[in-house]
Amino acid sequence: MQTHFATADRTTASELSNEIELVRNSSVIAKMLHSVGGLLAVLDENRQIVALNDTFLQVLGVKDTGSVFGLRPGEAVHCIHARKELAGCGTSRYCSTCGAVIAIIASLESGLPNEQTCSISTKIDGATSDLFFSVKAYPLELVGKNFVLLFLQDITSAQQRAALERTFFHDVNNMLQMLVGASELLESKDSSPLSKTIYQASLRLQDEIAIQRCLSKDEANTYTPLWRVISTEEVFADLQQFFKIHPICKNRSVHFAKCSPQSVKLKSDNSLLWRILHNMILNALEASEEGEEVKIWFDQKGQTLTFKVWNTSEIPEKIANRVFERNFSTKGGHGRGLGTFSIKHFGEKILNGKVSFTSNKKDGTTFYFSTPIPDT
Repeated sequence: MQTHFATADRTTASELSNEIELVRNSSVIAKMLHSVGGLLAVLDENRQIVALNDTFLQVLGVKDTGSVFGLRPGEAVHCIHARKELAGCGTSRYCSTCGAVIAIIASLESGLPNEQTCSISTKIDGATSDLFFSVKAYPLELVGKNFVLLFLQDITSAQQRAALERTFFHDVNNMLQMLVGASELLESKDSSPLSKTIYQASLRLQDEIAIQRCLSKDEANTYTPLWRVISTEEVFADLQQFFKIHPICKNRSVHFAKCSPQSVKLKSDNSLLWRILHNMILNALEASEEGEEVKIWFDQKGQTLTFKVWNTSEIPEKIANRVFERNFSTKGGHGRGLGTFSIKHFGEKILNGKVSFTSNKKDGTTFYFSTPIPDT
């Protein structure tokens, strides 16, 4: 069977039965299963479950332990990627970035404990949940057979709080930098245009706090958009003013391409649209080297307007597979993974548009946000 990451081999039914009996007869493991308060599973060399504690069973919502034996962790918790390949959990192209699989494999291969974090999306009875675990894998040998003790700690709430706090202060800091930059310029130039800029930034900050409040309550779907007719010229002018004085543009540049027609009217929430495009541009700048240029433009096809943001860098395939997942990030530490998630979430679920991207070595990376144009 095909695999994109971990081995696809499965333990035979008779071997699995022997392993389950071997583990069951171990007094040490029996004591651990009854004493450990978190989630604990015992896996064999093929990453299949041969024992687990009551807490794990309660989380899975199953009463019959036997129904879980032989499954791999992702299959047991209904990970959305666990069935992408016939070989199951650990073998899809999404699995190379899964902290649980990485910890298990590293522990088996090195004979040493390994600790990772794991972002996982589960789907049970049509309902999707985004979870985040601290994962610890400990190698164990019993009668010449290798096993892994897998400890899982659900830190989803902590991760989301950290992510929201980080995002909030990061975005507010960006706004404040703009205000500081504008106030400095105000000292040496005519105050009228700059006073207007500061006022607009203050209003923007007010709107941003409202958006962040929804995110902080994990109630992003409750955000009520303030629909109004705006023009692409107006949107680009605001973005251009913002990035004109943004510190990240000191050694990088943003090129706002001239489009034909030069301006298109659309119906949207100005604050959300600005936030989506702002994050797309900021991500592109952060992915660019010093001296490189990021381009933004739009085109119109029928009743659809598409904003496009391009930079020269390629997103590796294993990262590209999970760009829009909540909590997933290539950057270390808690509190990451909301930037691209919010682009997708607000762009599609609130503004009824479509968010996507293309990326390859030759053409670089382009993010797209398509939104309907109202009938005139």
